[in-house]
Amino acid sequence: MVEHKRIGILTSGGDCAGLNPAIRAVVYRAIGTYNWEVFGIQQATLGLMERPPKAIKLEIEKIDPLLTAGGTILGTTNKGNPFAFPMPDETVRDRSEEIIEGYRLLELDALIGIGGDGSLAILRQLAQQGNLNLVGIPKTIDNDVSCTELSIGFNTAVKIATEALDRLHFTAASHSRVMILEVMGRDAGHIALNAGIAGGADVILIPEIPYQIERICDYIRKRQDLGKNYSLVIVAEAVRTETGEAVTTNDSLGQSRFGGIGQYLANKISACSSAEIRVTVLGHIQRGGIPSPTDRLIASAFGVAAVDLIAEEKYDYMVTWQNRQAIPVPITDAISKYRAVDPNDTLVKTARSMGICLGD
Repeated sequence: MVEHKRIGILTSGGDCAGLNPAIRAVVYRAIGTYNWEVFGIQQATLGLMERPPKAIKLEIEKIDPLLTAGGTILGTTNKGNPFAFPMPDETVRDRSEEIIEGYRLLELDALIGIGGDGSLAILRQLAQQGNLNLVGIPKTIDNDVSCTELSIGFNTAVKIATEALDRLHFTAASHSRVMILEVMGRDAGHIALNAGIAGGADVILIPEIPYQIERICDYIRKRQDLGKNYSLVIVAEAVRTETGEAVTTNDSLGQSRFGGIGQYLANKISACSSAEIRVTVLGHIQRGGIPSPTDRLIASAFGVAAVDLIAEEKYDYMVTWQNRQAIPVPITDAISKYRAVDPNDTLVKTARSMGICLGD
């Protein structure tokens, strides 16, 4: 008989579709199978800094609507490293011990952290410092967490980007235009590559494969010579200029973020071709909305597996998806490097074999 436990769960980093189904699965498994108590920590580590800690008790009777709900009912944050936390007086402070104390005040036996590589690295550092029992679940629309074939949120983001390409086909054809779709992808081009193939893009540009503008222009001109008077280009936001410079913009807080590569390409392509060009930046639409069936399935499998790891007292592990199974790996392995697109990947070969231009 597994002893009674009080476990916490939090979502950290950027939001995405599939977080709520993961929370739902954790509650079902923890309460329905083991008769444990589950506390949802609000606003990630910020909630553990509050006194009393901001947490809500989660019950099976109230979680069924979470299966189709986007975002996260617990809230999240991707700002403020607790080891160098920005204060109102513009100083920074190490607030890690406050978070560890918050875990103790809630009398938790274990914590499930749902996040990307950055969030999981911070959570693990906290766990090591405070001797906390941590289990990780990977989530990121970029799908760049190492060791797992899928992360929560990726499939929905690909679905949304594919639907955008489907819609752009018709307006591109109607006006004989080149339509450029800029999608998210902080370090990796998985969204652009997957959606580009599924959505019938003519040009796919990803950070992992250097490109030349003239190659793209030649490709578009050849299409025009064949009577194909429109083209679709999909580009990951982290793609750089030909000279290797990042294209960024400043947000409302003055922080530099990727964005603008679509317009950069439009200016360059218009200078070397006669094509009329329009740019669409998909942005946070990729993070929102109802999670896809695949994301609901993966999130559910991850939630159940994470609870089972706690039951086995197997901590400092992250659940991964490998060969249609939920497999635990050490968190250190998962955060040691990010999962980029391999230029020799099957999907890269597929794109080339279908005549899609990758810019090189």
